[in-house]
This record gives sequence, structure tokens and C-alpha cells, in this order.
Amino acid sequence: MTFLRLPYPAEAPLRRHSRPPFRTRLFTTYCSTTSKRPKVIVISGPTGAGKSRLALELAKRVNGEIISADSVQVYKGLDIGSAKPSLEERQEVPHHLVDVLHPSEDYSVGKFYEDARQKTEEILSRGRVPIVTGGTGLYLRWFIYGKPDVPKASPEITLEVNSELADFQRDGHWDAAVQLVVKAGDPGVQSLAANDWYRLRRRLEIIKLSGTSPSAFQVPYNSFKEKFESSGADSSDVHPSNGEFQEKGSKDLDYDFICFFLSTQRLDLYRSIDFRCEDMLLDDGILSESKWLLDLGLMPNSNSATRAIGYRQAMDYLLRSREQRGWSSSRDFYSFLSEFQKASRNFAKRQLTWFRNEPIYRWINASRPLENVLSFICDAYEDQSGKLQVPRSLCMEKDVANPKDVRLLKAYRTKNRHFISPEDCTSILDWVRETQGEHTMSVC
Repeated sequence: MTFLRLPYPAEAPLRRHSRPPFRTRLFTTYCSTTSKRPKVIVISGPTGAGKSRLALELAKRVNGEIISADSVQVYKGLDIGSAKPSLEERQEVPHHLVDVLHPSEDYSVGKFYEDARQKTEEILSRGRVPIVTGGTGLYLRWFIYGKPDVPKASPEITLEVNSELADFQRDGHWDAAVQLVVKAGDPGVQSLAANDWYRLRRRLEIIKLSGTSPSAFQVPYNSFKEKFESSGADSSDVHPSNGEFQEKGSKDLDYDFICFFLSTQRLDLYRSIDFRCEDMLLDDGILSESKWLLDLGLMPNSNSATRAIGYRQAMDYLLRSREQRGWSSSRDFYSFLSEFQKASRNFAKRQLTWFRNEPIYRWINASRPLENVLSFICDAYEDQSGKLQVPRSLCMEKDVANPKDVRLLKAYRTKNRHFISPEDCTSILDWVRETQGEHTMSVC
């Protein structure tokens, strides 16, 4: 029996059949009677839940193409840290918005909206099924509900903003830069993550272009949610198998979205994430990709690519090693690994919180057999009533309600699989010494 993911991943990946062991069905991208809107499948979930594999197998079954909604997979060279689909998988099924930008370039949610919507129309024009998959919540929210009517930046304004903030960023004066933008008319920037210079620049651009704060612009998702809740439904109380939103709420959207959120028991998810972080460090892995980013002249947290979890921590670790002429202790390495794992678990927790308030998603237990999940999603795609419910056997609860599970989560501690003793990281420390010592003089 094949599963989307294992609670405790096997040492070697499961072999995948060259051809799916089922008969491919024929699908149409339009509803025949209840709606004339094209159908679009959306698959999301926390990191490590198995959404990429599900999307791949689903695409084979429904004659689909995959659009990545991952803010890191868009970058060339960032393969391991983003769990990017392999070249073989991309040859099996067309993937879009993967490997399209150099890591020095910024990518925004607005650009994703435009690119993903364009790819959706292209896929539909070929008579195929668009399958959008990824865990970047804001990307998916804009893709589904639309983007705010915020003015695009002009080259002149961008240059002016970059000039105003350049000295602050060079000298590391984040708080002073934030206050400058607050005085310009946007107090909301005080909630930005520290050193998120990209978003700070963008918000200042909007002020200069429009004369108003970015918060003044109507957000389609907020309007949509208010309309849905005013109809008597509380989105926070919508059960994952309840079709109320699909029946009533989504009819005003541009496409007939069929959305699924994959998750699993929180303890199993955390263990899987910890093991996955370890796996990314084998054979130099994400460290080698992070070294490449540093060699390009990029610094941690300086743009979209270097803000990504895993790369940010690895770049910091390598910079500290460079400052010590390539020397690193096992304690330094384990501190970095622990930080990487913790940041990844926290990200998964934020994803769960984000999507818990999204009524359009049906929640599915990712530990259930792959064939069962595929069959249900195919049935949901063909369904025209909008009332198809997730069967209890596949249903995933949104909250941790069991008191025992709550206690276990509070007591959770990482138990590594590969890196346990100081000797287990010897090969990595040797690699760090050989590759980072030569960069000592370039770090100032």
C-alpha cells in the first residue's frame, strides 16, 4: 500500500512505478451544467506533507500540468532546500514557475499572480487541467481571490526609493529605516520582519506612487471573506468536509477552484520535518547551494532567495565559519542544524494557522493511502454539485483537540536520524574547512 508520506520516512525513497497502476480517466476542464468556469485544482499543505508527490501523480491521472506556488522553487540552483521536483519528474509532467529566475532577482506575490494566471490560461487552452501546488499561503490567496489594485512601481520611483534606503541598509539601521517609512505615511511597516528590506522598499514605493498607505487598498480576499461571513457562515467554523463554501462562496471567483490542504498529525509532521532537514545536509546539499549564494555576493536575508528557511540559516553558519578561517566545531554545526529544524517546524505551524482560516480548502489526512486520496480528488473534480464531502477515513481535523496530543506537542524534542554524535558531522566539518577558509579575506 502506497502512502502520500510516511510518519517516519524510510531510509530510501519508495520506488515509483514508471506507469501509474491505474487506468487514466478522461477529464474536461469545464463543468457541463452548473458552471461555465474552468476548473482549477489547488493542492497545498505544510512543508513535508507530500503535496508535490500527490500533485505529480494526480497530473498523470487527469492529464494535468503543475504550476508551482513555492516562493523558492522559482529560483535556479536552489534545488535541495526547496525540495524541487527532479528533472525526471518534470519530464513526466510539465511544471511551470520552476527554475525561472536567478537568485539575485526578487520575486513578489504580485508577479506570481500574473505569471500563475497566465500559465493557467495557457494550460486550459491546451485542454489540460491546471494543478497549482505549493505552501506559500499569500501566493495562493492572491491567485484564488485576486490581487489588490496597488500601483506598479516605475523605474524612477524605484531608483528614488533605493537611494533613500541604501545607506540605512548598508549600515544595518533597520529601525531608523522603518521610522522613515512610518513618517512617510505607513505605520504598518512596524509589523514587518526585521531586515525585510524588499517589503520595506515596496511599501515606500506605494506611498510615493499613490500618496496613500498600502493598507488603504482593498484586498479582494478580505472583501470575499466578509461577504461569505455576512451570509451567516463563520469561516473559522467550517468543517473540512463541509461543502457550504464550495456551494455558495466560490461562485463569484474567476475559476471553479477545487482546493485541498494536506496535513497529518502534528507530532508526525514535526518528526518528518526534522528528518528532512537532516537529509538536506547530506552530501553537502543545502550547504553547497548556500555557499554558491554567498559566492554570488548575496547576504543572508537580503532578498527573496536568501530569506528562505534553510538558506538563511546555512548562509549565516558559513559566514561564521569564514570569519574563523573555515573552522567550525561540531557544537557550531549542531547549533545550526537545530536552528534550521526549529525554523522549519515554526514555518509549518504558521502554514497550518494560515490555512485553518481559509474556508475554500478541504483538509485531507496525508498519511492515508495515496490511491484513496487520488480517487477522492478525482471524484471531487468530476462532481458538479459542489457538495462533495471528504470521507471520514480521509478527513484531517484542523486543530489539535486531544489533551494527550497537546501535552506531547509541548514535550516534543528533536531526535535526529543521521546526526547524533559529534563524529557524525566530521565529513561536513571537513568540507567547511576546505571550502570556507579561502574566503576569509573577502568577509568584511
